[in-house]
Amino acid sequence: MTTLSTDLYINGAWRPATGTADLPVTDSYTEEVFARYRSASRADVDAAVQAAGEALPGWSATPMSERVAAVRRVAAALRERTEAIGRVISREVGMPAKLSARIQAGAPVAAWEMYADLAAALETETRVGHSLVQQVPVGVVACITPWNYPLHQITGKAAPALLAGCTVVLKPSELAPSSAYLLAEAVSQAGLPPGVFNLVHGSGSEIGEALVSHLGVDMISFTGSTQAGKRIGTMAALGVKRVALELGGKSAALVLPGADLAAAVKATLGSCFLNSGQTCSATTRLLVPRENYEQAAHLAGELMSSWRMGDPADAATRLGPLVSRAQRQKVRGMIDAALASGARRLGADVALPAQGFFVAPTVLRDVTPEMAIAQEEVFGPVLVLMAYDGVADGIAIANGTDYGLAATVWGPTAEALAIARRLRAGQVDVNGAPFNPAAPFGGFKRSGLGRENGRFGLEEFLEPVSIQLPINYFEAS
Repeated sequence: MTTLSTDLYINGAWRPATGTADLPVTDSYTEEVFARYRSASRADVDAAVQAAGEALPGWSATPMSERVAAVRRVAAALRERTEAIGRVISREVGMPAKLSARIQAGAPVAAWEMYADLAAALETETRVGHSLVQQVPVGVVACITPWNYPLHQITGKAAPALLAGCTVVLKPSELAPSSAYLLAEAVSQAGLPPGVFNLVHGSGSEIGEALVSHLGVDMISFTGSTQAGKRIGTMAALGVKRVALELGGKSAALVLPGADLAAAVKATLGSCFLNSGQTCSATTRLLVPRENYEQAAHLAGELMSSWRMGDPADAATRLGPLVSRAQRQKVRGMIDAALASGARRLGADVALPAQGFFVAPTVLRDVTPEMAIAQEEVFGPVLVLMAYDGVADGIAIANGTDYGLAATVWGPTAEALAIARRLRAGQVDVNGAPFNPAAPFGGFKRSGLGRENGRFGLEEFLEPVSIQLPINYFEAS
């Protein structure tokens, strides 16, 4: 059965969208449409931005303790919806349900609480000589978010923006919007003031661009493709708007001589294949010393068979489908092009499930740095295995793409740390160290501008204001 949602959340209430299109949402496993969401119109965008602008003075003047309490209420309301969030994102994106419950639902809900904790301790006024430097909200923020980790990416923008005292207009991806609507329900239940959080829906080319170009929007926070990020950055520059862009990646796992090769190969496959490769920071290039190349290929070939494809609802499934037919076609096309240019696939062909937008877990060997498959983001379960000659060569290959989002270094810890400092990536893991949600996340080069997560994510939505006082003011007081 297909459900139809025709409402948007604007100015503290649900109201009918006035757009004409009902945008379909497809189950990535059954390949059937299971929901439709009515698109906003430009008039709806105007209404949402106006509501956010009118709410801004009151919300920005609200004491931080009250904003923190409001965000904690949102977190509590989201926690009531955790099961529904994990289930619907699994259907939309294809992540196995047991992982979706933890990664797509549990982690973002916990992040709302983490941001509240950080904001409660945030110092928003400091003294610099005879000046007071205040951190003030940037204003009305348009949050435009992707489909691969829907609620996680919304949380990394909306939660810190609200805590900073900004008001928000959210446009989620039309491919995976359901968790955004569940968030709007949570916001309504939490009793945030009207206009502080607003939800509009629609395509990026129409509704997204209407937000980016809107005179009432002060900042755009976007996560998505580098191509779309360039377009948004160009449009925002015309309005001299602040932008934060979290874009693509082509992250390397650099294995040093003396590293635990088996651990490095296993962890790199895990990173590359998580969420069927639909992760911007996935390590999709495995760089090993030439003398270890055949051993690495053997280890990867042995491990690939454990990545069982199937129904995301099945607890035995490790690799779900891609988000859409178009994404499957793109990934298959990139694999075919790589094979045509001289790469070779490890292992035998694997039978695909009878339904679902599946691409088999793929490791390509004999890949050289100049090949497109070694330079361009695939966004599918495709790992390239590359050899290097000497650590300097390995570093050059790792840094030798237009991206710089993430990287991993494997080897003796002191040496690996020294190499990590030489990589042009926004976050570098050493020997499989776990992700830290309080540390900054973002990249260099075509991977974007700005940082999310932790206090760094909060500071993205604040502007410093210097108030110069008479020299003797502080002495007198």
